[in-house]
Amino acid sequence: MATTSITNALGAGSGVDIKELVTSLVDAQYAGKTARLTKQTEAITTQISGVATIKSGITGFASALSSLVKGGSLATSPTSSNPAIVIATALSGAKLAGLSSTIEVKQLAQSQVATSAIRQDTIASVGLGSFTLTFGTAEVTDGVMTKFTAGAPDAPGTIAPVVIPITSGNSGLSGIARAINAAGAGVVATVLTDADGSRLSIKGPTGEAKAFTLTATEDAAAPGLSSLNIGPAPTDGTAAPTTTIGSIAQDSLVAVDGTPLKRSGNSITDLVPGVKLDLVSASLGTKVTLGTSAPTTALSQAVNDFAETYNQLAAMLKEQTDPVSGALRTDSAAIALQRSLRGLTLTPLVTSGATGAPTTLAEIGLQTNRDGTLSVNAATLTSALMKYPDAVEAMFADGKGATGKGLSAALSAISDAAINTTTGLGASSVRYTKSQADLADDQADLTKAETNMTTRLTAQFAAMDARVAAYQSTLTFLTQQIDAWNNSSN
Repeated sequence: MATTSITNALGAGSGVDIKELVTSLVDAQYAGKTARLTKQTEAITTQISGVATIKSGITGFASALSSLVKGGSLATSPTSSNPAIVIATALSGAKLAGLSSTIEVKQLAQSQVATSAIRQDTIASVGLGSFTLTFGTAEVTDGVMTKFTAGAPDAPGTIAPVVIPITSGNSGLSGIARAINAAGAGVVATVLTDADGSRLSIKGPTGEAKAFTLTATEDAAAPGLSSLNIGPAPTDGTAAPTTTIGSIAQDSLVAVDGTPLKRSGNSITDLVPGVKLDLVSASLGTKVTLGTSAPTTALSQAVNDFAETYNQLAAMLKEQTDPVSGALRTDSAAIALQRSLRGLTLTPLVTSGATGAPTTLAEIGLQTNRDGTLSVNAATLTSALMKYPDAVEAMFADGKGATGKGLSAALSAISDAAINTTTGLGASSVRYTKSQADLADDQADLTKAETNMTTRLTAQFAAMDARVAAYQSTLTFLTQQIDAWNNSSN
């Protein structure tokens, strides 16, 4: 048979296909080991994939529940009878059971806003020197500050005076605004421009004690900064400031259940326990009622969503730990996770409450079926939400507290244990990855051994074939000689 194969050409003397012979011998030697390594590699790869899938499933489940709980939609929320006057929201971790208050907003807190006289050029230098910004209380009449009292240095919340240098690089109206803002003193300076020209406008923080003055210390060689002064008229007879106070600094005035109170801002967190009040508008004589709204619908949906997500994860675990075909059927971490999840419905999630109140998921209608999945008994859940809404809400509360740790914390604990790198699936992942690397090394060694054996046998059979060819050549010569002798004798 004609062929261009070098190995086959080497068999020309013996008539043996050396390439096929060597391949058959090497396969016979290593086929079993190769098949075993391939099977082991495929199994390890499947195990690594299974671990990654389960880790993703349990961490995603725990994270989603935690986000839902922290979002606040599963907790009792405060209500306002008139959100156009007061908006009420719950503070983190608030317990609002029994909330009932009235709020009357008599005055909103506001900031002092001072605006300079008009200038035509925002870049031309006003003057050089510095400004001193001082906070305190002020009296204002018709846009003119008539009295100012600086805040006591040791008084709570007092902001120390701030010196703002004005140099040639920032002496124009726009530059002065930038310098004031860069000082970080709690005021905001802007340049307002219209057809008449430009003005420097400075707005301070809200609150009666956050009125402010701006007093220039001028460079005698480049005066002019005092034209932007904010404050009462000086007592030394010099010109009064030309800035206008368009808005005075004042506190908010509210009455909580009839008790008048003052705050420096319009967002208040220390008047009603557990509630943040955002004052929207003042309305003398209008009383806004604060109450609560139970998250009954949201909790019912959360229970059903929990069961659905649980079942998806349970199906994944069941497939991976199947005693016959599961890739992780002998993985202790996967089996432990499965066992922990199965016990979750019977785990007490609240440790205190009304007599007879449910403490486990099973008691609010989450029942375990024969196949390990969960289903929701709608009647039991509805009854629990009607009779013991606080207990059901506590199960979905954020973190640990007087009522127990809650479902989110319990699931997070299971998740943390599952992915633990010492005893959980994290450790399994490390172990399988190392086994995969070891198998790769074994495969490399096996491939090298096959190559070496192929080279050795090819060389041996080539040498044999060369000798057979030589013998064949000698035999042919002798045959020819004998034939020649016989012919000459005749």
